[in-house]
Amino acid sequence: MSHSVRALREVVAGCGPMVVAFSGGVDSALLAWVANDVMGDKALAVTAVSPSLAPSELSDCRSFASRWGLRWMEVRTDEGSRAEYQANGTDRCYHCKTELMDHLVPLAVSGGAVVALGVNLDDLADHRPGQRAAKERGAVFPLVEAGLSKSAVRALAKEVGIDAWDKPAGACLASRVPYGTPVTFETLDRVARAEEGLRALGFRELRVRHYGDVARLELGPAEIQDGFARRSAVVDAVKAAGYRYVTLDLEGFRSGNLNDGIR
Repeated sequence: MSHSVRALREVVAGCGPMVVAFSGGVDSALLAWVANDVMGDKALAVTAVSPSLAPSELSDCRSFASRWGLRWMEVRTDEGSRAEYQANGTDRCYHCKTELMDHLVPLAVSGGAVVALGVNLDDLADHRPGQRAAKERGAVFPLVEAGLSKSAVRALAKEVGIDAWDKPAGACLASRVPYGTPVTFETLDRVARAEEGLRALGFRELRVRHYGDVARLELGPAEIQDGFARRSAVVDAVKAAGYRYVTLDLEGFRSGNLNDGIR
């Protein structure tokens, strides 16, 4: 066992009973795995289900929980009914995380537990108002306390045998919508269907950024050439989701690039 794994286990043990916000990404997967390994049934992994969660992510959460024997549950959140979330200002994430905490805090209180989020050190440098909403409600960030960056999280996940160790970074579907453009169920559904269509073609690292009838595709550096070579299939997959125009961003995949200028 590496020093980093021991450090994270000590942090988690020090937090006591824990409700982990489990989205299916490598950060929350590692945290949920360690919490389960350290505390057993005193750890609960919870996945928030709403139109902002891609169907493939929910499937990944179910599979992961089943494989590792996690104590796991789904909760239905309704951030889409909040006017501040729909308006999609630069504080949208704050209102989304507030909705999440409204569901997780009662679960934690009933079990004498603390809410834990899979925030890593690198996340602190991005525009993440949701972190403030979580902290205001008493959430803890064990990965940060253990001094883990994203690369360190991936290394630890690989070390302990988590298949998702190299899973591309994910984010809620609303992050594909430029600030100021209203977030609606129809928009999120269109983005989800377009991204699922691209994944069915074998693309892994991607974003479909929503600009009305225009979809701006971001593909990983290693996949851009393939996107060009298979442009007919790519266009068909994205248009099938309801877009009229399909563009390929030559800068490629950049997680959180819609936050540029507001960090």
